[in-house]
Amino acid sequence: MQEIGEWVLRQACTEATRWPGVRLAVNVSPVQFRSPGFADTVLEILQETGFEISRLELEITESILVDNTDVSSNAIARLRAAGVRIALDDFGTGYSSLNYLNRFAVDKIKIDRSFIQNLDTSAASDAIVQAMIDLAKAMGVEVTAEGVETDRQRAFLKSVGCNELQGYLLSRPLAADQVDRLLGLDVPAEAVPSVAA
Repeated sequence: MQEIGEWVLRQACTEATRWPGVRLAVNVSPVQFRSPGFADTVLEILQETGFEISRLELEITESILVDNTDVSSNAIARLRAAGVRIALDDFGTGYSSLNYLNRFAVDKIKIDRSFIQNLDTSAASDAIVQAMIDLAKAMGVEVTAEGVETDRQRAFLKSVGCNELQGYLLSRPLAADQVDRLLGLDVPAEAVPSVAA
């Protein structure tokens, strides 16, 4: 898993060097994150690929924070000090979201799609999502809503101050060459890697 995770990060950083100004978010597995030297490996890959540190965002889940909190805390602190952003993925579905948000410094929370699905059809879902966004704002943390699929969800999230949206309403997953076209980049076919991260 660790080798695959390193390959994915290296491949993604290599491809994303073509996309100026675009932030790259990469999921990190608990095994990969807890491995000794993980922060060093990330920084080496960034140096090797020439990808700007400030444009990398690593997505972790709360399960990473449950065990070996010192190891996790040190890795997060080291990466953030270097300029890498940390996002807490699938927020609200883990063990003790508020506790971990308070204990570990992160740059962003990503509200799990299970909360977004029922927006505008359930007053409870509306209230929970708004409370998550208000909490994040109070702590100086950005918010991304995952799984946005309708204009009504988008309108609600915009009205309550969500920073970013992610989901099929905006785009399906894309291969690297499709991202090139979306950004209007004129890249010769032979220069585009054949495998998307």
